[in-house]
Amino acid sequence: MKKLIFAIIAVLLLNLNAQSQIPADSAKAAPGLRGQYEFMLSKSKTINGYKLINPGRLAGLWKSVADSLNTNRKQLGAVKLKLAEQEKTIATLKGQISGTESSLATSNAKLNEISFLGISFTKSNYNVIVWSLILVLAAALAIVILRSAKHIHEAKYRSSLYEEISQEYQSYKTKANDKEKKLARELQDERNKLDELKNRGRQ
Repeated sequence: MKKLIFAIIAVLLLNLNAQSQIPADSAKAAPGLRGQYEFMLSKSKTINGYKLINPGRLAGLWKSVADSLNTNRKQLGAVKLKLAEQEKTIATLKGQISGTESSLATSNAKLNEISFLGISFTKSNYNVIVWSLILVLAAALAIVILRSAKHIHEAKYRSSLYEEISQEYQSYKTKANDKEKKLARELQDERNKLDELKNRGRQ
């Protein structure tokens, strides 16, 4: 019984002594909750295997813990608000991006589309059709040129043949005319001879 009374008196004395030393001890404590906790343990007394902790230090630690929790809660609330605002901003930006992508896809489709005679074609199909027409027209033009060259060659050949025949005919005509004139002269000579013979017979 005396031991218990002695222990209680010792605890009260230590408590009063500790409370008077709390301001000075708090200044020596390391900053932060862990520093206060370690400082409180270092200043506590051990009696019969139990730690005797100054209620003032424990209350100070609890106040620091509560203040830290309140600060963290406020910061968490501010972070949540900021996060919500950022999520709204992200959703808005996603909507804008989606609209922009849709507009871009529409613009690309319009740029990639060509209307000819009221018929819409993509640029690739239009290029294929145009180049196909160009190749067909080029082939047709080549065929026409080849045939025209053949006809021109044939015409030149026939023209040269006609010139040759015409020259032969002119030569033949000239020879025939000369022969005709020669025969006419010979005939006239024979007539003259015949007239001369007749005139002699009359004499």
